[in-house]
Amino acid sequence: MKTKKLIAIALTAIMTLSMAGCGTASKKSATTTSTNKKIVIWAWDGTFNVVAAKEAKAIYLKDHKGVDVQIVEMAQADIVQKLNTNLSSNTTAGLPNIVLIEDYRSQNFLTSYPDAFKDMSSKVKTTNFMDYKLKSDSLNGKLYGIPFDSGVTALFYRTDLIEKAGYKKSDMENMTWDKFIEIGKAVKVKTGKAMLTLDPNDLALLRAMIQSCGQWYVKDDGKTINLENNVALKEAIKTYKKIMDAGIAKQVSDWDQFVSAFQKGDVASVPSGCWVSSSITKATDQNGKWAVASIPRLEAVKTSVNASNIGGSSWYVLDKVGDSELASDFLAKTFGSNKELMNTLAQKINLISTLKSSSTTANYQKPVEFYGGQKTALDLSKWSTQIPTVNFGLYTYSIEDILTGTVQSIVKSGANIDTALKDAQKQAESAVVK
Repeated sequence: MKTKKLIAIALTAIMTLSMAGCGTASKKSATTTSTNKKIVIWAWDGTFNVVAAKEAKAIYLKDHKGVDVQIVEMAQADIVQKLNTNLSSNTTAGLPNIVLIEDYRSQNFLTSYPDAFKDMSSKVKTTNFMDYKLKSDSLNGKLYGIPFDSGVTALFYRTDLIEKAGYKKSDMENMTWDKFIEIGKAVKVKTGKAMLTLDPNDLALLRAMIQSCGQWYVKDDGKTINLENNVALKEAIKTYKKIMDAGIAKQVSDWDQFVSAFQKGDVASVPSGCWVSSSITKATDQNGKWAVASIPRLEAVKTSVNASNIGGSSWYVLDKVGDSELASDFLAKTFGSNKELMNTLAQKINLISTLKSSSTTANYQKPVEFYGGQKTALDLSKWSTQIPTVNFGLYTYSIEDILTGTVQSIVKSGANIDTALKDAQKQAESAVVK
């Protein structure tokens, strides 16, 4: 009996240890499960921004295997609407941890919802990014957005058509808009092609012209309307009118017509943001016939340089949605510092990053056959460092709703530019200034 009792005690002990082991394993499993944290990211454009987010996810998960990163593609207009709807009612339910916001809209969001976005100042070094990006991503001395893509402008042009008009690559470098118009006239005479496209309802080219002068639709405080006495804006509109009057522009009315014009060979150049390159290079029958130069400058404005910007966006963490520390860590270790991520994206989506160290990576050094062996990424990155810093302010698109009609009244109907801009100033002040 004593032996049986000892055996029973031993078995009980073994079972207790076994159960304790199971309990430890179970506890460990629970710990692993509890570290499974979630990051939801909203972005638009499945061929560009979403691809970038997926590459960032792959890099982050190498060292953070317990994190669930979900990337949701959504139209930019829907993102803007959902953010405004929720944040204006102090409701975070259904919002993402990280959201991509266009630079033209960021100051409006940061000012309207001052407690909604996480301060990223301590997470990354601002000196690591292109200077011009930091203005739109910051408020009151604090950095909220992690700079992403550059919208650096450039003059993409057909070398064969330019040569037929009697000009060389050297003629296309560091030019003025007046020189551009001169070459455009020669191109039209010698080849029958237009020099560029213009969309009467799209003021992107005007934006590029005025930012090249360090000016915007508002003054540096981001709120004071700056139309009536804006010398850069006046010269930009005059130049726009010169282009139209010279008969060197092919008029288009939407994105598809814009792209079709250069892909079909109807125009000799495309002055635009660097992001247009992916559409230009799809015209494989034109391989080797293109080159890239810096954007023209406004000769009449002394501050104008051969560098500007159209578009661009940055990543933001919504501070009161989920684990904002985890979300900020994700951005800091990917878009905020990882140059190899930018190297990969340079190849996959033709990204021109605003992370300065990106230009030292292998894919930025590669010659591009389509552009005659030119190292386009390196050139575009260099021009990004020269973009004048402006405050896009709170009202870019609201002002453009007014200014579009103003520009057309000047360009097409011959309205007096001073009178028209004075009227636009009053309309804008009445419409947006509270």
